Amino acid sequence: MKRQIKIWLECFRLRTLPVSMSGVIIAIGLAKWHHEFKWVPALLCLAFALLAQIVSNMANEYFDYLKGTDKPGRVGPRRGVTEGDITPTTLRNATLGMLAAAGVVGCCLIPYGGWWLLPVGILIALGAFAYSAGPYPLSYHGMGELMVFIFFGVVPVNLTYYVMALHWHPLVLLFSITIGLMGVNVLLVNNYRDMEDDRAAGKKTQTVIWGRPATAFAYFLNGYTSIAVLTAFWLMIFLNRGKMLPLWTFAIPLLYLVMHTATWYKLKHRDGAALNPLLGATARNMLIFTLLFTIVFIIYS
Repeated sequence: MKRQIKIWLECFRLRTLPVSMSGVIIAIGLAKWHHEFKWVPALLCLAFALLAQIVSNMANEYFDYLKGTDKPGRVGPRRGVTEGDITPTTLRNATLGMLAAAGVVGCCLIPYGGWWLLPVGILIALGAFAYSAGPYPLSYHGMGELMVFIFFGVVPVNLTYYVMALHWHPLVLLFSITIGLMGVNVLLVNNYRDMEDDRAAGKKTQTVIWGRPATAFAYFLNGYTSIAVLTAFWLMIFLNRGKMLPLWTFAIPLLYLVMHTATWYKLKHRDGAALNPLLGATARNMLIFTLLFTIVFIIYS
C-alpha cells in the first residue's frame, strides 16, 4: 500500500507543485493587501490550480510514454508507467478523473467570477493536454516555456485576484509576470537535465534547440528579470516612504536573488541525476519568495 502511494505521489510530481501554488498564494496576498480577500474563492482557486497542474503532470507522463520519450532507467525522477508500476490505461483513467475533479472545482468558481470562467477553464484544460499531446504537442516544439509562463504565471495570478476583487489591478499583472518567469525556470532545469534524452526522442525543447549554456544563461536572466519587472512596485513604495509597506521588504527580493544565484551556480556545475534536487530547489526559491511577500501583505493590509 505504501509503495502504491509513493508511486502515485511521484506521478503527481510534488516537487513542481509550488509552481501552481505560488500564483494563487501571491494573488491571495495582494487581495488581502487591497482589502479584497475572500476565503471561499481563494481556496477554490488553490484547489483548482493544484488539480490542474497534477492533470498536466499526469498527462505529460502518459503521452511521453506513448511517444517513447521516457525510457526505463531515465536520468530524471522515476516514471511509474515507464517502469511498469502503473498501466497506461490506469494512468489515463486517473488523469481523466483528476480532470473531472478540476472541472467540478472550477465550476464552483462561476458564482464568484461569472460564466466567462467556463471557457477559460476549458482553455486551461486544453492547454494541459496540448503541452504534450495532439498533432502539435507544444513542449515538443520549443513552446513549453511559453505555456508555463502563461498558465502558471499570468493566468492564475490575475484570475485568482479577479474572482475575489472582480476587477483587475496593474500590480497584480506585474506580480503575475514575476511568478511566470520563476515558474519557467523550473521547466528549464527539467529540460536542461533531459537534453540528451529529449534530442534522441525528437523532442525539440528550447534546451535542445539552443544548448545547455544558453539554457543556463536564460535561467539566470529569468531570475533577475522577475525581480526587475517589480521596479514600479518598489518605486511606489519608496515614493510613499514606506507608508504602504516598510522599506525593509526590499530584503525579500534580495534573498530570492541570493538563493537563485546559488541554484544557478549549481546548475552550471552539475549533470545527470545530480540535477534532480535543483528542480525542487528552484520551486522552493519561488515558493519562499511568494510566502514571504504574502505574509508581508497580510500583516500590513
